[in-house]
Amino acid sequence: MARKEPLLSALKGGVLRLREGGGPCTDSSPHLTSLCQLLESILRRGLRQPAWGFRRRDYWHWLEQLPTGDSGRPTPLSISIQKAGSCGKVRTAQGHGRYFLRLALQEKFYDPVSSILGSEDLLEPFLSLLLVVTEMDFSLDLQNCSFLDESWLLPVCITYETVPCRVLGMVLRYVDGRVFVTEVLPESQADVDEVVLAGDILDEINGCSLRNAYSGQAGDVLQKLKGEPLSFRLLRWRWHDGEVYEPLLPYLKVLKEKEPHFQLQRGPRRRGEGEPQRLQGGRLLYNLRYLGQTTVGKYGGKEVLAQAIPTVLERHSAAREVLFDVKEAEVLVQEKTSSKVLCRYPYPKISCVGRCVGSSNLFAFCVVASPESPDGSTFDCLVFASRSEQECEEIVRRVAAGFKHTEWFV
Repeated sequence: MARKEPLLSALKGGVLRLREGGGPCTDSSPHLTSLCQLLESILRRGLRQPAWGFRRRDYWHWLEQLPTGDSGRPTPLSISIQKAGSCGKVRTAQGHGRYFLRLALQEKFYDPVSSILGSEDLLEPFLSLLLVVTEMDFSLDLQNCSFLDESWLLPVCITYETVPCRVLGMVLRYVDGRVFVTEVLPESQADVDEVVLAGDILDEINGCSLRNAYSGQAGDVLQKLKGEPLSFRLLRWRWHDGEVYEPLLPYLKVLKEKEPHFQLQRGPRRRGEGEPQRLQGGRLLYNLRYLGQTTVGKYGGKEVLAQAIPTVLERHSAAREVLFDVKEAEVLVQEKTSSKVLCRYPYPKISCVGRCVGSSNLFAFCVVASPESPDGSTFDCLVFASRSEQECEEIVRRVAAGFKHTEWFV
């Protein structure tokens, strides 16, 4: 009679619970962490430890020693082990092992060896459960791995893109190889974009990892990327439940000791309440009416708005309901009913923006229409109506800040 193993019973329950969720398993799946913890416990079960006080072995140490395949040809297992071993965002054997497990789940491949698998009684039920796992779909963010050294609990990770700018406006502090944002300077590009919060971690800049960063490394990377659009991977200090991401607590304690006045920032400085906006893909979009556009000639300064806006209004064209998105690097206009993109303008193409003097809820901006024309660039003026004077003023300020902070190059 086969003996019972509590870990296998728990694993069976974990697999069934994860499978009941349906669809691909993502990092937000509620039972993923417990499944990974069980797999890790099974791999650690029965590991022999050195007898003379040398460093403690973990399952990653024997994974590294597994053969690469016949005749030196790499196998799926050896490729996964190599990927996990070369990941620069994890430092410990535990972190590399956990990254390997996530790779194995993502790539539908898993071939561990442990004392449980060495038992004839336990081998078959364990592999049958893993077979069920291989038939499930996983959609995991494998780049979100910088905290696997400490925990299976992963932080909220977002991508923040912004235009080339002279002053980004983030004050940084290095704590144990991690780059913390301790302050977002008022009126800076980061402040205008309303994405970065004090307490967040810079994990990557344009694909360059900042895990184990030395003091000043982020500044060095930004200096090399001067004049280029920037893409950051940010690790949020706040977890999905709104509370502080637990593995951050030791870092925040050290940070508070170094900077006694440091405070976690809970939201963008300018985020207003009661704004008539719509949530889409995690972004707040303005509900506006697009009134039309007109050509204003070869000059696109703010002085032309006083004539261009009345010109559009006099045509009495049918207004279109649109969603207006002031993004980090561009302005995007979508048709409200279908979400079809009507136009998108990077900030370097916007020459001016302003409100209508006679109507507090109208605004317009000018864009380059034909930059390759033999006679030189011409400009178009687009006119919109918002629902309130406050919203109109907010949009004008945000658009103006966008192209104000953009660097122009000839």
